[in-house]
Parts: sequence; structure tokens; C-alpha cells
Amino acid sequence: MNEPKKERVRKPEWLKVSIAANDRYTQTKQIVEGHCLHTICGSGRCPNRSECWGRGTATFMIGGNICTRCCKFCNTATGHPLPLDPDEPLHVAQSISLMKLDHAVITSVDRDDLPDLGAAHWVKTIREIRRLCPQTTIETLVPDFQGRPELVQLVVEARPDILSHNMETVRRISPLVRSAARYETSLAVIRQVAEAGLIAKSGIMVGLGETPAEVEELMDDLRAVGCQVLTIGQYLQPSHRHYPVQEYVHPDQFAAYRATGLAKGFRQVESGPLVRSSYHAEKSVPLLGPAPKV
Repeated sequence: MNEPKKERVRKPEWLKVSIAANDRYTQTKQIVEGHCLHTICGSGRCPNRSECWGRGTATFMIGGNICTRCCKFCNTATGHPLPLDPDEPLHVAQSISLMKLDHAVITSVDRDDLPDLGAAHWVKTIREIRRLCPQTTIETLVPDFQGRPELVQLVVEARPDILSHNMETVRRISPLVRSAARYETSLAVIRQVAEAGLIAKSGIMVGLGETPAEVEELMDDLRAVGCQVLTIGQYLQPSHRHYPVQEYVHPDQFAAYRATGLAKGFRQVESGPLVRSSYHAEKSVPLLGPAPKV
């Protein structure tokens, strides 16, 4: 006898987003498309794209738009990537200049097909932004580089202002939804960033079946390696092929997570249903001064 089909969790009202376009949204879209750029705003189906593009901000994705990994939560295309575009770092920098961004966020697909996993491309991109946009602060959301510290160090030595690497989820669920990344490897990357004196940042999704106690354990793990900034947002299932949403977490729980994170010593915690890694990332800029003494 066939078991009854499990009913999908219905999306609550607080997750419904109105899409609106203004002149700034149109301008940002034209700049992104005109320079043949990829953004996580589009490939990740970010619910905040209308708001962010409407105020002239975007998170640029380098290394192409095809990832070598196949994580069960991610909507980015996977497969065999094309060769790196040597002009991409320049195009990203030119676009940031045209947008007159005070703070730029750069992320990338995983490029496990490359000998250096894309690290040199990261360095070139940061340097081009520094050259064309010296007043722009740079936030980089990097992959784990397979845990190879010498590759992480290349990006560290390029000195972005904020260096982020996402844990994505709690320890127990990590192997269920991440195709290659490992929980302890991600912690090691964040530790290396923090020990280099950069602002270390990470982000997670909730609604995958984790418990509040597991989220608190993850917070403790991040604080132990020196992470200063944390983002927490609701996981939204991109398609029926992806990992199913287990729960739509209530805004009150997000508020509780924020309070807990701040109490544990994070300097900034962005926590809400629609929060994403780069959402309101410019709020981290005031942290660029020395960390307070504990």
C-alpha cells in the first residue's frame, strides 16, 4: 500500500514579497546585463533583488555561472564550467564604478575544476576593484577552497575589508545538503580569516529541520574561531528537486536568534525571514575599526 503523499509546508504571509521596479532597478539591471555579469541575486532567486537593485546594489558572482558542486539547497546551475573569463574582474570593477557603490559584495561559484580552485581569479578581481574604485569597501563571500589554507591565504593577502564564508546550516544537517563542503572545514576557513585580522563573517539558513539548540551550538562554534558577523535567514526551496522546507520559522524566533547571537559576542547579527548573506551588507562597514576588547 502506498503511503500518503506528505503535504508541502505552506508559505506564510510574512514571506510574500511584492516585486516593484524603479529607475534605479532598471539601471542596475542594464549595467549587470551590459557587462555580461552574473549575480547571485538572479541565479539564487533572491527574494530581495527588487529592493537591492532598486537602491543600486547587487552581489556579483565571479567564476562564471556554473558550479562544480551540487548542493541540495542551491539554485545555481551545476555541471562543467566554461573557462574563466579573463576580463571578468575588470568588468566587475567597471560596473561597481558605474553604480557608484560605497560597498561591494563579491561571491563565486565553486571551481573545483581549476588547479587553484579560482583563487587567483579572486585576487585579480579584488585588485581591479581597488584600482578603479579605491573608495569602495569590499566584502568577499568565498568558497572553502577545499580547505587548502594556502589558497585561502591568497584571498586573505588581497585584503578585502570583510571576508565571509557561509556555514549554511547546523552540524547535523550539513552533510545532508552540502555536496562537498564540510562543517569543520568551513570553521577552519573562518578561523584563518579571523586570525589574519580581517572581519570574519558567516551565514546560515534555518527551516531545514534544525533545532534552536543546534543553532546555538553553531553560534558557539563560530565565536570560538573568531567570527564577528552572522546572518540568519529562512531557507526557501528553489524547486521540487531541492531539499524540502521543513519549517517556516516565525519572525519571533528570528528575533530570539538575533538576541542570542549578540549576547554570545557577535558584533552584528542580521536575522529575519528574508535575510540573505549580502542583505544590507553595508551595515558591516562601521565594524572596520578595531574590535572591542573583551
